Amino acid sequence: MDSVITITDTAAVRIKEIMSNRGTSCLGVRLGTSTKGCNGLSYTVNYVDEIDPSDEKIEDKGVTLYVDAMSLIYLLGSVMDYKDEKFQSGFTFTNPNEKGRCGCGESFHV
Repeated sequence: MDSVITITDTAAVRIKEIMSNRGTSCLGVRLGTSTKGCNGLSYTVNYVDEIDPSDEKIEDKGVTLYVDAMSLIYLLGSVMDYKDEKFQSGFTFTNPNEKGRCGCGESFHV
């Protein structure tokens, strides 16, 4: 089976940076979705200090990601990137499951 989510080299570098700033107790980064915004779902990125056995573990490009089991269906086939632009920086997601996105880009629906 292909990986649930693919990360770009740029995203991997940024994940390594933020994990090194967090300290040795950080085991990885957890990706998920939450109910938020005007379109229903929003992406979440959090530190992992304790492993949840129901999470999908992904090791790629020297980083460890955990995908929340409830979010797997929404994130399947996504690409995680990191953009650092003049007015905005952060993780971005290209998700083939998205059917629409709100105008401000905060939320999406499937």
